[in-house]
Amino acid sequence: KPSGPGKAAVRFFSSQVASDSDLALLKSQQLHSSKKRPSKSPKSLLSNFPYFKTMVRMVALSGAALLLAALQRADAANVEIDGMKHDIQGITMSNFDGVISKFRDSAVSSLWFYKKDSSADAAVLEEYNKAAADMKGMAKVCAISCTDWPVFCEKQGVKETPTIMIYPPNPMPAFKYEGKMEGKAISGKVAKFIPDFSTKLTKDTADTWLTTDPTKPKVILFSNKKTAPTIWKALSSETVFRRTVRFGFVSEEDADLVQKFKVKKFPAVVLQHGAKAEKREEYKGDMKFTALKDWVNLHSESGMGDKVRSSSGAEAEEAEEAKPWLVQEIPELTAKSHNDICFKGEGLCVIYLAEGEISAAETEMLTGLSRKFTSQLSDRGAKMKWMWINLAVETEYKNLFEPAMLPSAVVFNPHKRLRFAKLDHGEDNEVKGDEQGLTALMEKVLGGDARFKMVPGQKLPSWAQRAAPAPKKKKSEL
Repeated sequence: KPSGPGKAAVRFFSSQVASDSDLALLKSQQLHSSKKRPSKSPKSLLSNFPYFKTMVRMVALSGAALLLAALQRADAANVEIDGMKHDIQGITMSNFDGVISKFRDSAVSSLWFYKKDSSADAAVLEEYNKAAADMKGMAKVCAISCTDWPVFCEKQGVKETPTIMIYPPNPMPAFKYEGKMEGKAISGKVAKFIPDFSTKLTKDTADTWLTTDPTKPKVILFSNKKTAPTIWKALSSETVFRRTVRFGFVSEEDADLVQKFKVKKFPAVVLQHGAKAEKREEYKGDMKFTALKDWVNLHSESGMGDKVRSSSGAEAEEAEEAKPWLVQEIPELTAKSHNDICFKGEGLCVIYLAEGEISAAETEMLTGLSRKFTSQLSDRGAKMKWMWINLAVETEYKNLFEPAMLPSAVVFNPHKRLRFAKLDHGEDNEVKGDEQGLTALMEKVLGGDARFKMVPGQKLPSWAQRAAPAPKKKKSEL
């Protein structure tokens, strides 16, 4: 049992702070002891008191540092997921099915198996939380304590922690994550399995896509990237949006579509809605998942007539038929389109007669004439609707119109008595079916000088029956 100077030193170390009274007591005890027992050393402990004082303080501080480090290690090994400061969703054995298994047809999830007293798990907590923040709203980033639920962890084949399991959409099986335990690496792996229900649009497919399922708004992302980003895939696969909204993607490389939608900067998000997709809105907020989701949700419809699709792209219900002619400036006159673009509406129909498909130059010419005469007629209450017909396919209409040469044109009056006025090519066919010839025909009609011919029997000829285009096979995401 220590006594004298040793007793004071022990008391001093225990307090971790050397007070003045402690030092005074130590000094007096040393003086008393030195009188009883002469020191064998040349210098007494008293004469070295400043050095002794310094050493005691150093020992005290070292002890405090060791104690603090031990406490920090103990605290670091205590893994605790706090809903107020972490984006990780903590789950239990009882709600695993409701949180993860139930949504595996259309969503991806990750699950971190950890032990509360594991220093290795403690080191993963912040990185896994970074992954949860990156994927917030887009995928479920969950965690479960094997300290609390050891039987569940054992049934899942987890023998050590930390272990992260990835649960991709069915039918892909769950698998163990083998990458770096870093936030970006984990979120990147999860993002790869988010289903993409958006449609890559081109100038050939955009019109059909815009008019398919007219009750649903169409949201298009214009990007300088070649493929849809993670945010866009996540929006397109969101549970409600899959039934109520259609998502499209346009790359900057598709200059025709970019010009058509008048997009000037990237990325840009445009929403088209209405029966003819005639209403347009542009997103002005931050390009963040939650902000975009809230904006799209404002326009989300009930989804009547939708095709409910699984993650594999299978379609369970028949969707509303596409009507691309509703959004085309110069649509083609066919069995399916003729009522919408000519025969059931107001005004006269200007029909460009072609032998085969029309060229881009012809489309541009007709578009220019349409805009020109629409402007001239705007204050007269008259309406002219412009379109074209392929007489190589619609042979019955070639017999009806009997054009002297092709290309040509007619102005058709579809109301009350069916009748039409033909472009007069002249006795020697010197008048061509070009911009000048069509302008002359329009001026005759508007001036009241055109001669209209009645449709025999007041019955339209039969339309050609065209085969529906074969659906394109989608590439597997596997």
